[in-house]
Amino acid sequence: MRTANRLATLLLAAALLVGGALAAVEALLAAVGRPALLVEPAGWSATLRTTRWDDPAVRGLAVAVILLGLAILAAELRRWSPTRLDAGDGWHLHRRSVERRLTVAVRSVPGIRRARVRIRRRGAEWRPRVTATGDPAARDEVEFAVHQELHRLAAPRPGRIDVRLLGHRRAA
Repeated sequence: MRTANRLATLLLAAALLVGGALAAVEALLAAVGRPALLVEPAGWSATLRTTRWDDPAVRGLAVAVILLGLAILAAELRRWSPTRLDAGDGWHLHRRSVERRLTVAVRSVPGIRRARVRIRRRGAEWRPRVTATGDPAARDEVEFAVHQELHRLAAPRPGRIDVRLLGHRRAA
């Protein structure tokens, strides 16, 4: 999401810069008494005098701008999954790579058929969340496999590992 935020910021900055420059040029031309570059002042002024807040076009545009602003605000305030996990001493691990490695480690446990690992973050602390299909008695072995893989990756030990084991589904 970091790239999308930077792109949105760049586009907004460019639009404001171009709009501000055009407004400054238009104001300068009006002050000097030259004809307008883009907007005819008489037509623009007449349009603004005759347009009312009750017009459907004005309300539609206002609603669209408000919804766009709320969507941008929600995207900025949403807590996104981290792309990098801090491993200490200036090192970091890529979250998706760690998730894949932990998934492979969990699938290697006897009695586990399917597994999925997601990394969750609480403040500065992160922890793996394991969802697997297999024998519920294998919970300790799954946690051990996750700890072993994290040790191989030289990752800091997470506070807690959430393990959710679902029993085998049988056809009816």
